[in-house]
Amino acid sequence: MGGSRRDSEMAGCCAPGRGGHQGRAERVPKDGRDIGALIALPGGIFRMGTDDRDGFPEDSEGPVREVTVAPFVIDAHCVSNARFAEFVSVTGYRTDAERYGWSYVFAKFLPGELRKVSPRPQRTPWWCGVAGAYWATPEGPGSGLEGRWDHPVVHISWNDATAFCAWAGCRLPTEDEWEYAARGGLDQARYPWGDELTPDGQHRCNIWQGRFPVHNTAEDGYTGTAPVDAYQPNGFGLYNVAGNVWEWCANQFDPAHTSRAMRGGSYLCHASYCNRYRVAARTGNDPDSSSGNVGFRVAADL
Repeated sequence: MGGSRRDSEMAGCCAPGRGGHQGRAERVPKDGRDIGALIALPGGIFRMGTDDRDGFPEDSEGPVREVTVAPFVIDAHCVSNARFAEFVSVTGYRTDAERYGWSYVFAKFLPGELRKVSPRPQRTPWWCGVAGAYWATPEGPGSGLEGRWDHPVVHISWNDATAFCAWAGCRLPTEDEWEYAARGGLDQARYPWGDELTPDGQHRCNIWQGRFPVHNTAEDGYTGTAPVDAYQPNGFGLYNVAGNVWEWCANQFDPAHTSRAMRGGSYLCHASYCNRYRVAARTGNDPDSSSGNVGFRVAADL
């Protein structure tokens, strides 16, 4: 299969590589295009990063530092399948997954025969490189989006996300903006809603429960993606900034490499392996990489 796949840099359940102020929700169309329910945030100084004992210093999560963010707007939701379909319908855009002819799919989502013939990375064998998998056929040939139009679009590369933004008159958020928005006004909380993963036994995000990667109990209600407005929003009105799908950000993950930063974790994250659904967690991937747990949300200058 074409494209670059850097097995040595894959981060487990993270996407594999191909090589204090309440926000104001309002719809802000650009050139007649609906780019989502944008939330205006005032910006200011906040404490970014973490020194959490459960963090990953090698990912440069810390140290905790004061960061100033200018006022901006950010989407309450990730871009859905329906919104991305409109973009494709108008522009005829072909994603990187379509051009390469394949994308990564979690193995347990595949029928047996397809699972057998799809190659797997040596270090992360729960992923399969599936020919014909892309945003409109998330599990490869024979799959579709019925019942998932309000779910986040997946199999989206950084290149694809920036192409959508160029069409819609917006941009990807920076990591500073993303974390400021995801914290929802809380200072140094582990999650967008506080420090407890399931306060009062209530699930607040779509992640893996059970034993990764062999058994998902789906106690949070989902084994794959959830609707973009699932669960309670954070203090700024953003949905699913923990779990569900990884979200591309504008900047590089490491200034020494071309990889781009991703935030938020996904439905495959589990405390025993990834644990990157914490609000300060981060990872990166090649800008042409795609998989069934990577999407994006948009932002814009205010």
